[in-house]
Amino acid sequence: MNDIFKRASYIYWVFVLLALVVIGQIVWLQYFTDEKEDYREISFRVEEIEAHRGSILDTRGRLLATSIPYYQIRMDCVFPSDTAIKNNLNNLCDSLSAFFGDKSSNAYRADILKAREGNNRYKAIGDRLVNYSEMVRIKQFPLFRLKGNKGGFVSEQRNIRTYPFGTLARRTIGYINSTGVAVGIEGRYDFNLKGTNGRQTVQKLLGGEWMPVDIDNTTLPEDGSDVRTTIDAFIQEAAETALKEQLSLNDVFEGATAIVMEVKTGAVRAIANLRKKRDGTFDEVYNYAIGDATEPGSTFKLATLVVLLEEKKVSLNSPIDAGNGKWKYSVKTFSDVTPGGYGLITVQKAFEKSSNVAFAKLAVEHYANDEKSFVDRIHSMKLMEHFNLDINGEGRAMIFTPEEKQYWSKLALPSMAIGYGVRVTPLHTLTFYNAIANGGKMMKPYFIESFERGGRIIKQFEPQELSGSICSKNTVKQAQQALRAVVEHGTGKGINDHRYSIAGKTGTARMVMGKRGYEDEEGYRRHQASFAGYFPADNPKYSAIVLFYTGKTKGNFYGGGWAAPVFKKIADRIFESTPDWSHPVSGRGKTTLHKPYYLNGSSDKSAKIYEILKIGEMPAISYLKDTSANPSQDSSLLAPSDSSMLAQNYIQYDTIPDVTNMGLRDALHILENKGYKVSFSGRGRVKSQRPLPGIKKIKEKTVIIELSDKYEN
Repeated sequence: MNDIFKRASYIYWVFVLLALVVIGQIVWLQYFTDEKEDYREISFRVEEIEAHRGSILDTRGRLLATSIPYYQIRMDCVFPSDTAIKNNLNNLCDSLSAFFGDKSSNAYRADILKAREGNNRYKAIGDRLVNYSEMVRIKQFPLFRLKGNKGGFVSEQRNIRTYPFGTLARRTIGYINSTGVAVGIEGRYDFNLKGTNGRQTVQKLLGGEWMPVDIDNTTLPEDGSDVRTTIDAFIQEAAETALKEQLSLNDVFEGATAIVMEVKTGAVRAIANLRKKRDGTFDEVYNYAIGDATEPGSTFKLATLVVLLEEKKVSLNSPIDAGNGKWKYSVKTFSDVTPGGYGLITVQKAFEKSSNVAFAKLAVEHYANDEKSFVDRIHSMKLMEHFNLDINGEGRAMIFTPEEKQYWSKLALPSMAIGYGVRVTPLHTLTFYNAIANGGKMMKPYFIESFERGGRIIKQFEPQELSGSICSKNTVKQAQQALRAVVEHGTGKGINDHRYSIAGKTGTARMVMGKRGYEDEEGYRRHQASFAGYFPADNPKYSAIVLFYTGKTKGNFYGGGWAAPVFKKIADRIFESTPDWSHPVSGRGKTTLHKPYYLNGSSDKSAKIYEILKIGEMPAISYLKDTSANPSQDSSLLAPSDSSMLAQNYIQYDTIPDVTNMGLRDALHILENKGYKVSFSGRGRVKSQRPLPGIKKIKEKTVIIELSDKYEN
């Protein structure tokens, strides 16, 4: 009996001791450790549900940037049983090695076993992320394909930003780098694109997976909006390709930019920026188009011309003496490129030839005593406008006034008249030219058309006017005439095209090189070559500007020779892809063939071809039978002609037949039926034969014929 009580006592104290241990552990965890998680927090957690980042589209809905789910493959190296590891690990490692190709099968095996010993339940597998189809394939590898996650397969989804058109318009599309620096549309509209993440509570299951619970309190993510841009991928590609081709012709260039704008709306259809990197290649690493304010040179002469015309100081037919190409004013000599100068010319001719002397003289002659009036008129045409663009990095235009004494001198007026002493971005220049193309109405350049979600527009951006009229209609008309004349007769005549009309202005400017001005101590210079204009000139649809920036050089680089050809290539691509601009193709002074060429041959077969091709009824022909046992009939088509005519040939019994202009089959048929042997060379129709046709029968009875596939009238 005592033994029973002793044993019961032992059991009792064991349970008491266990209870004390549990209580002690609870007290320890509650008051004496830093662990604040209770059981619920260990088994449950709240995690974010990532919102899908919106896509960036071109104006036609083509993807310029989008987010695609990729997966990091991981492995719970602890959960699989020893039996599963023993039976499948070798085959799994073989498959992983073959798939990723980053390490051997033995290396994978060693890594996984080491992770298993170290209780690693989140071991990264492979040297890269995989797409969805690859993830599904990997999940079917040995061990990983065991049901219930018994193979330890874990995938972690990550949304990766991809660009279907590669680097196309990359600087404008932009990015947000790892340090949070925002560039382009990706940066400017990050809030709209990224959306709002959701939140959900998940519970850890025995297999190591996390299952959503408490669904009623789950906050679903709100996906980001798609941003539809004004960019047209086709025009953008044309602009970038044309720039790259031109840049490849000379290694002196440091960068280039091209912008294409829709005349009526101000929508930017293409904006390309290429800058030379240290390795000599070009990439979109700097936005010249909107951020680089420089002295524009001769493209600014359009503004000078508009001021002179608007204030009725001159007309296009007014005379101006450009002299011998050199004109000294104060301490500076203004000069023209053409040796000997242009002499006495009209204002239009001075604009066509881009005469620095003529335009500097015109400014001094009409505004030397009223410089402020000239500058005020320039300002009134919105050339210094701050556009508040859809993308960051907008440069500031600077056009000084006589009141700003620190920047103004006696040379300021004539220098400004020819595009020096002012600073404008390429986009400012283009916006001004676009206004002239648009009948004087200046439109704000813009890059975003709408925000969309699920294909539905949630916010639309409309074109905006900056000025209803920068000048009178008469001035616009004269300015358009002058711009067209530049391409027809002046510095831009190299890009004149009979298919569609182009209007524009070449520009060449030296760039400042430090304290010494436009030339360093060794005589090196830097140039900016440009062309700005629009097309078709008679009904403008697009305006565009192209600029090239050189490094140090002792050569000269002009807008007409470098920028204008790129403008033309871009315009050609747009013209060729716009059917309503094209006219029916017609020959240049030659009669268009309405009937096909026929070779000489059987008239019966010719008539059959007429019938099959529905060319029309073949003219009736008569033929004469020869005196041979096998009479034959052949015909020849006299072409080119609007009406096909079949002439009759006579095959006489005692002479060599004429088989010229026949195909080989017909020639052989006729000659061999006459008993001649035939030797031939070449291919095509019979060009010549020996002996000549019409000769009496010869003893050798061999006719040599030569064939040719070239047609000659």
